[in-house]
Amino acid sequence: MTQLYGKPLVTQEAMRSRIKELGKDITHDYHSQDLVMVGVLKGAFAFYADLVRAIRLPVTVDFMIVKSQANQRKVSGKVKVVTDLTEEVTGRDVLLVEDIVDSGLTVQYLTKLLSKRKPRSLRTCTLLSKPARRQIDVNVEYIGFEIPNHYVVGYGLDYQQQYRNLPYLAVLDPKGMDAE
Repeated sequence: MTQLYGKPLVTQEAMRSRIKELGKDITHDYHSQDLVMVGVLKGAFAFYADLVRAIRLPVTVDFMIVKSQANQRKVSGKVKVVTDLTEEVTGRDVLLVEDIVDSGLTVQYLTKLLSKRKPRSLRTCTLLSKPARRQIDVNVEYIGFEIPNHYVVGYGLDYQQQYRNLPYLAVLDPKGMDAE
């Protein structure tokens, strides 16, 4: 495996601290509510697990696996649900947990899909927001970090299904990509 990443863009320590803050905010906002946390896999798995542990409420966990028909250079706007929820969300408070919101297309698709199921409330939380790539204005209530327009790997985010296991976020080195 060629080393395609460099110094951390967001360190492990910074992520721990910010996720703890997000957990406190979500705990406060959802006090006494029936919270269903929907993790969007695969990219959000590390963030999702840490976020769930930072929330001091009983929560129901569920997951969706989605694929957006895109690569790092072009976004097609097509989203496919590979694995749907197993929990009923009608009348419940739903928090959609994403790894990164860049174009906004996946979040828009998922919020429309989940809204049709008539949840009591539906909000979005993301580890990373990349506003420079935003094609659609989407509402994201909880944001871990706003980052510049770089391709990042680590902490669940991948390049060709690799580098998800890095304990921090790093900018992918484009010079290393040319060698593959």
